[in-house]
Amino acid sequence: MDIAAASLTPVPGFKEPLSDEASDETGKPHRRGCPVSFAKLKALLAADLYRYAGRVSFGAFAKHYAFTPGYKYTVLMRTTGWLKLKPAKAFGLYIVAKWLLLRARYKYGFAIPEYMEIGPGLFLNRFGGFYFHGDTVLGSNVNITHGVVLGYMNRGTRRGAPVIGDRTFLGSGAKVIGGIHVGAEAAIGANAVVTKDVPERGVVGGIPAKLLSDQGSDGYINRLAPPELLAACEGALYGSRTKSG
Repeated sequence: MDIAAASLTPVPGFKEPLSDEASDETGKPHRRGCPVSFAKLKALLAADLYRYAGRVSFGAFAKHYAFTPGYKYTVLMRTTGWLKLKPAKAFGLYIVAKWLLLRARYKYGFAIPEYMEIGPGLFLNRFGGFYFHGDTVLGSNVNITHGVVLGYMNRGTRRGAPVIGDRTFLGSGAKVIGGIHVGAEAAIGANAVVTKDVPERGVVGGIPAKLLSDQGSDGYINRLAPPELLAACEGALYGSRTKSG
């Protein structure tokens, strides 16, 4: 089991594989989650900002970038991913952005790669102990609390990384390891260890996690990014395998 595999480990000189094709099998860095244009980058960050501020404005952006670790990290993460796609890595700007991202990683305790596929409306509650493998897929309007691990399994029937559905809530300390699918609007309890798929609107808890109800994430996810912001994010991610909803 590898819960913080190669994709989360800084590589000296920022060298990365030339090919994206083998990432599903090897867990190596890829480009699927990188914003394809500056317009799409802005759309994603606007949807993310709405989750924190309930509005989209320059003032809200400045406030949350300065004082909200989750949003600041998200801005650096998505911007680094966008620069990753530019010719010659944006003539060195990618390396500067990557350095800022790594600095924020160690300062706040966020280990989330810039190439991970993350839908619009990400909300990172608090800070410290976020460890996400780069092959993980997050849907839109997802709430994640501190201490969550979304890890990679190297072997067995659950080989791979998790896929987390839209409008899902993950409580503090939750662990989802391996090729596990968590359905839309599910809720995973604090410190739960998820070892099998979770159905849509499923509520699970415990070690190992068991299905407790079908009440879903209602009441746990506030300030959903509205449809117009989500629509602006369609096609925003390079090679995305999911749709926003």
